[in-house]
Amino acid sequence: MSIFVSEPGRPVGTRLPEVFRGRRVGDVTELTESHPISTSHSDTTDAEFQQAANSGRHRALEEYGAAAAGEPKEQRPYLPVSSICSPALYTLTADATVSDALTTMDDHGVNHIVITAENNVAGLVDRRFLLGWLHENKANAMSQSLVHIELPAFLTTSPETDAHQLARLMLAHQLNAALVIDNTGKPAGLVSSTDYLRLYANAGRHAGTV
Repeated sequence: MSIFVSEPGRPVGTRLPEVFRGRRVGDVTELTESHPISTSHSDTTDAEFQQAANSGRHRALEEYGAAAAGEPKEQRPYLPVSSICSPALYTLTADATVSDALTTMDDHGVNHIVITAENNVAGLVDRRFLLGWLHENKANAMSQSLVHIELPAFLTTSPETDAHQLARLMLAHQLNAALVIDNTGKPAGLVSSTDYLRLYANAGRHAGTV
């Protein structure tokens, strides 16, 4: 349930932390005696360990969900990020322009875009960052390719991370969003300050009704 911050940098390659990068494991659908298992390290052992870890994690989340079903979300001591994040993600390749990014945001009514390079996550930008960059670089700024721009730092987290902990780190780093990465190293959703506002606004409305 870790949270990581990627430092500012140009969108080249992947800017995901090592823990979120997909690690290749061998094919374990057919096990043969010609490839004995090493007790210290083997593809089979790694794959089985990952499967067991993921199974335990999902089972724990299911049990928690059943136990806390009657509690308001904002009052739960553990609130998984997966329960409040938005699965809607929009991406652009690093060779897109600033104009392309703003147009995409306008077309889909969003404020964040995931930037990719060779199908890897290379950055996360929001409208505020792009508008600030345009203000500082007026000459031909709209046609500037994102690959030549140092993109801001961004947070990455896993679906089972506690949303309360994530909120504290978003405030500490003064970032208004975090990218949710699944166990394959792919983007699975986005948590923004708007999601937290929606969560607590709904809580206030329910309290008012009572």
